Amino acid sequence: MLFTGTGVAIVTPFNNDMTVDFDALSRITDHCINGQADYIVVLGTTGESVTLNAGEKADVARCVVDTVAGRVQVMIGVGGNDTAKVIDDIRHTRFDGISGLLSQTPYYNKPTQAGLMEHFKAVAAASPVPVVLYNVPSRTGVNMTAETTLTLAHEVGNIVAIKEASGIFPQMMHIIKDRPDRFSVISGDDILTLPLIALGGHGVISVAANAFPREVATLIRNSLNNNYTEAQAAQYTLLDMFETLFVEGSPSGIKAVLSILGLSQNVLRLPLVPVSQKTYDKLEALTQLIRS
Repeated sequence: MLFTGTGVAIVTPFNNDMTVDFDALSRITDHCINGQADYIVVLGTTGESVTLNAGEKADVARCVVDTVAGRVQVMIGVGGNDTAKVIDDIRHTRFDGISGLLSQTPYYNKPTQAGLMEHFKAVAAASPVPVVLYNVPSRTGVNMTAETTLTLAHEVGNIVAIKEASGIFPQMMHIIKDRPDRFSVISGDDILTLPLIALGGHGVISVAANAFPREVATLIRNSLNNNYTEAQAAQYTLLDMFETLFVEGSPSGIKAVLSILGLSQNVLRLPLVPVSQKTYDKLEALTQLIRS
């Protein structure tokens, strides 16, 4: 399996004038690798990719690939709700240094399961690298069922994993139970990763690991090695942080923590805004607790 362990859904840092802060992006990338992350996911939801233009996306991806310099794998997010445009975006993406493509279920237009099937078959046919499905119904308004995921996993050789963020454990268990051996099931929710691995999952694409890569990697590594006493200790150390990061949306929470750690500025592009002072203060206290 290509993608196991700790993946980081990396943020896109901005300067106060809303331009991309490439120095901070390189700094966070190094921070994640030095903290034992297994791979980096660039231009995902956490990276505010929907607010970046085509040129910015290309520059952000190149910055991450150049900073990584082959030390870990890089996955790139390319998705949308217009299949033809997604295919065109894939064809205009530079894939040297990229090991995988993450693509979410189409949002807003709410395709049927048959529509999802045909969409991802077309995406996989266009992609020069292995494809990771992304099921996140809380954001897209549509849930991809276990049956659809398994059909794609078995019939399309270029589809190698799913990032499951449905929170529906029976669905995730059916995928794990009947998946092909080459297909990995990756948690899309930091807080649910330990139980998902206990059920046979293969890791996480984490938001929290932007700030706490070593702590998250310790949790994931111990879970995958069946060291559940150590994994539980790591889980409960991070539990309050996992919850608080998302109380005012993501990546608002993680950008606040990255500013607390001095890794980037607390700047987001509209319609996202920084967290409230109350949440910021709680995140600051939790950061000090984790780092103590």
